[in-house]
This record gives sequence, C-alpha cells and structure tokens, in this order.
Amino acid sequence: MGAYEEVYRKSIEEPEAFWAEAAAGIDWYRQWDTVLDRTNPPFYRWFSGGELNTCHNAVDRHVEGGRGDQAAIIHDSPVTGSIRTITYRELRDQVALFAGALRGRGVGKGDTVIIYMPMIPEALVAMLACARLGAIHSVVFGGFAASELAIRIDHARPKAMIIASGAIEGRKTLAYKPLVDAAILQSDHKPDTCIIFQRDFITAELTGPRDVTWQEIIRDAEPADCVPVLATDPLYILYTSGTTGMPKGVMRDNGGHAVAIHWTMKNIYNVEPGEVYWAASDVGWVVGHSYIVYGPLLKGCTTVVYEGKPIGTPDAGAFWRVIEQHGVTTLFTAPTAFRAIKKEDPDGALLGKYDLSRFRALFLAGERLDPDTYHWARKLLNVPVIDHWWQTETAWAIAANPLGIEKFPVKPGSATKPAPGYDIRILNDGGEELGPEQEGNIVVKLPLPPGTLATLWNNEERFVKSYMSTFPGYYETSDGGYIDEDGYVFVMGRIDDVINIAGHRLSTGAMEEVIATHPDVAECAVFGIEDSLKGQIPLGLVVLKAGADRDEEEVAAELVQMIRDQIGPIACYRQTAIVARLPKTRSGKILRGTMRAIAAGREYRMPSTIDDPTILDEITDNLKKLGLPR
Repeated sequence: MGAYEEVYRKSIEEPEAFWAEAAAGIDWYRQWDTVLDRTNPPFYRWFSGGELNTCHNAVDRHVEGGRGDQAAIIHDSPVTGSIRTITYRELRDQVALFAGALRGRGVGKGDTVIIYMPMIPEALVAMLACARLGAIHSVVFGGFAASELAIRIDHARPKAMIIASGAIEGRKTLAYKPLVDAAILQSDHKPDTCIIFQRDFITAELTGPRDVTWQEIIRDAEPADCVPVLATDPLYILYTSGTTGMPKGVMRDNGGHAVAIHWTMKNIYNVEPGEVYWAASDVGWVVGHSYIVYGPLLKGCTTVVYEGKPIGTPDAGAFWRVIEQHGVTTLFTAPTAFRAIKKEDPDGALLGKYDLSRFRALFLAGERLDPDTYHWARKLLNVPVIDHWWQTETAWAIAANPLGIEKFPVKPGSATKPAPGYDIRILNDGGEELGPEQEGNIVVKLPLPPGTLATLWNNEERFVKSYMSTFPGYYETSDGGYIDEDGYVFVMGRIDDVINIAGHRLSTGAMEEVIATHPDVAECAVFGIEDSLKGQIPLGLVVLKAGADRDEEEVAAELVQMIRDQIGPIACYRQTAIVARLPKTRSGKILRGTMRAIAAGREYRMPSTIDDPTILDEITDNLKKLGLPR
C-alpha cells in the first residue's frame, strides 16, 4: 500500500484518530471532549469542548517559538510602487494593538465585523484582530457594489466595519468610502462604528461620530491578549453566491479550520515553516482566507500579499518578478491568471529575465484547468503544475495531487485523487452510485472533514436544503463529473446556474434580477459561455416589451452599466442578444442547458418538453450575430 493509500484509508475509516493526530500541530488551551460529535447529523462538529485561539496559533506562538524576526508578510504593491515586510513580532504587536482598539469601540467575543479592504497588510491585521478577540469577521471583496454590500450588512449585522479609503484599479483610483456610505444608507442594520484606514493616495471623508480613522484609534489603544474560544465557535462568515439573489453565509469554526488548514500546508502543498508561500488571490475570496492569511501563518511561513495583476503591473512578467525577488517556493492562483499571461507573452519570453531556481510548484484552482493552459505552464516553468478542486464551502481541497504525501502522475483535466478526509462518490439523479468513467453528480459522503462549512450563518434550514437534502447522507457539491479507473477525479462543471468567472462564483440569477428591472425588458435569461481568458463569462438573452422601440445596442449598453453598478465589474457582463422569445418547456422552465450547448457549438438533443422547437433556430441565428460559437 502506497503512502497516499494508507493516509487516505485512515482518514475515511478512522477519522477521529486521524484528525486527533493532525490536531497535535495546533496549540490548545483546553483539550477537546469529543473529536467528532455525530449526535446531530448533518450538523457534525469537530473538537467539541476544546478551546483555542486562531490568532495565537497564526501569530503569537511563532514569536514564542523563535520566529519573531522572520518575515510573516511581504506586501508587494506594483500599483503603489512599494514593498513592505512585516516580521512575526511586528505582526503580533500590530494585531494586538488593533484588537485593543476594536475592543475600545465595543467589539468583543461573538460580535460580527465586516471588512472591506484591498490587498494591504491591514486587511490581514483586521482579520487576525477579530480572531484574537473571538469576534467573527466577514470579509467582502472591495470591488462589490454598494447594493451587494448592503445585503451583507443586513445579514451579518456587524457591530463595526473596517474599510480602506480606497484602492487602485488599473489606472484609476477607486474610493471605497462612498460605496460604504451608500451601502449603510440602503441597509436596515446600521453598524455602530466604521473604522477607515486612510491610504496615502486617497483620503476618505468622515461621517459624524460613527466614523473614525485606523490611525487615530490605535494611538491610545491598549494591546489585547488572545481570548480563548470554543473550537466550535465561529471564526468567520464568507458569503458565496447562491442560485437566488440572497448570498449564502458560509460559517467556518475555529478548531476544525485551524487543524485542517494547518494540515494542508505540508500534506497538500509540501511547504515547511520559514518558506515563502504565495497565493495570488484576494482576501475577499476563500483562497485569500485559507492561503493568504490563515494557512501560511498557521504553518509559520512567509505569505506574499500582492496588490497587482498578472499582466499590466507592469507586464506579463510580473509573477516571475515576484517569485524571484521574494524567493517564492510555491504559487497558488487561478488558471485565468495564466491564460492572461499566455495571451500577452505566448512564448514566455519574459520568464528569461528572472531566476526561478527556488520555485518548486504551481497550484491552480477556482475553475477547471484546461489542458492547453496546463501544458503551456508545465513546459514553461518545468515544475509540477497541480490542478486541485475545492469550494468556498470546503475551505480546502476536495481533490488534489498531495505533494507532501505522494506525488502522482498528472492527468490533464483531472484534479487527481480525493484529498484525505473526503469520501467522494458519483451518483445519478436517483441517488444510485455510478461506476468508473460514468458521469454524474459529485457528492461527498458525510461527515465532511474539519475546516469545511459547519452551517450557513443564521440559516440552518437553507444549509440542509442547499447541500444535504438532494442526496441524504451526502454533501452535494453541485458539480458534475466522474472518477476514472485509476481513481482520478474529473470535474466537468457546475450543475446549477452559478457560473465561474476567473475563479469567482457569481449567480446568473442575481444578474437576471438586475436585468429584469430595466423598463424595456419583458423577460431575460443569463447563462455562462466559455471564454478563453476567464473560463466563463455571462451572456444575456433579453426579450423587450411590446412597443419598446429602442436601439438594441443602446439597450445592451444600459444593461452592461446596470450589472456593473449593482453587482460590480467582476461580473464581466458584456454581451446581450435581443431575442423575440426564450426557449422554454411547456411548464415554463427556461432551457438554459440547451442554450449553453448552442452557444458552445456542441451537439444537443431536442428537449422532449420544449414548447416550440422552431425557437432554437431563432436563438442560433441571434447568437451567430454575436460571433458564437467562437
């Protein structure tokens, strides 16, 4: 039996023993009573009765263990032309001081705090300060529109908000404060305090007694010690798009999260304390939570916080420059980043300017890694290129090539093997298990391993309905795929109407809700189409109201602006086809799957329930006008 088979077998057959052993890598104030509490399925809880503090494990213990002078954070910001290094000792002092400032504004254990910041060290300090106090942070991506932020304010009901005055997006300066003010105005819940970190290039105006600056409140603050919390207490809420307009608040606990994320750093990524690990993502996404902030710091690594892009800051050699300059051993990013680099520098000429001799592995996730991008990156870098698959809900890889356990041959298009702790099965729609090479619903047999979502914030009913009810006894990933004869997992795409844009999951339903408010729109459908750079982008089909005598290009431009204003530029909504009618079943269900097939140029079977088959020819003609299929 190989190393992986033995580790995987124990994780599935003896999960209590397996994860208790992994938990020895974390400091505890009090040992747990039960490793895995199975008394209330599907609400399984890990390390019940145990007490710890995530901030202590990510920061203080490394200072106490002799790593105080080691770099904890390297902030590399080509958009501001600055590089800044923060040691573990400096990080501890900054986090303790800011935690004390938060405590001075009334934030304590169990309170929620929304963080709305770009890729700056203060975003990490804010997250860790919340964890230090036992407060629950909810980071919202800084590019989200005010309306989306308002939804999260009302749902999380934060006592405080922590924001930056702004960011640099491309060549433009984006002010955050007006977006936050608009969101608070729209929301029913009003936070007590809004703390603004004033950046050098943009100053936010303060509003009444609610607003204070970061720089001001730390002047007289007293450093705060770590507060012991239960392993089952919430660490953070992270909102992920659902199939309706209301986002789902994934709740992560302290104990299981710390144990699992710490375990992955060696076993999945094969990194050691003191090494430089870089996740080129954003703190607003799950990758940022797990592998910019908590994973590297729990392990005692140096994490790179990069405020820039893979291209344009200044060129397609940006990633190579960062890897060489900071001695990065492992990079984790989305395939979109490498497609962008390949588009700008197809021969990889810029790589020749840099020394990547310390670089060992490239990990890609967030969307399916297409074989063409895999082969290009593998040939260019001459290091392992690892595709792995996971979700906001899981916080870490469901399937991966576990370099720290056993390295497997890569099969392009596959995320390799199930990660230890995940009992992956393929089921048909009737819940029957399928054999090798048979495509169906990818599910995970319960219980899920530690670190995965414990529930949805303030919505246990939706937790069960969204993930646990379709296939009782299993977690429904909402992805489809198959497992081959060698046990390799192939993830083929989403089953629901959430599309994956450059690694960011966004709801087409939410986009439809925006489009439907246009005064000239009678009905619409939005679905994802393949895109060589982003993986997927949305396409809208719109039926105009009778009598709406409008220029179609004007309407399309207005819809683009509406999506940009209400969801954000991240939606990448650019194309609209004005059609006479939408293809539907007799019961009124829109045939999105059929339209996706037409847009992609794939063969499709005429749905037996279609209301009028001739409409598909009309849709095909409309899509051809947009240059589809490409």
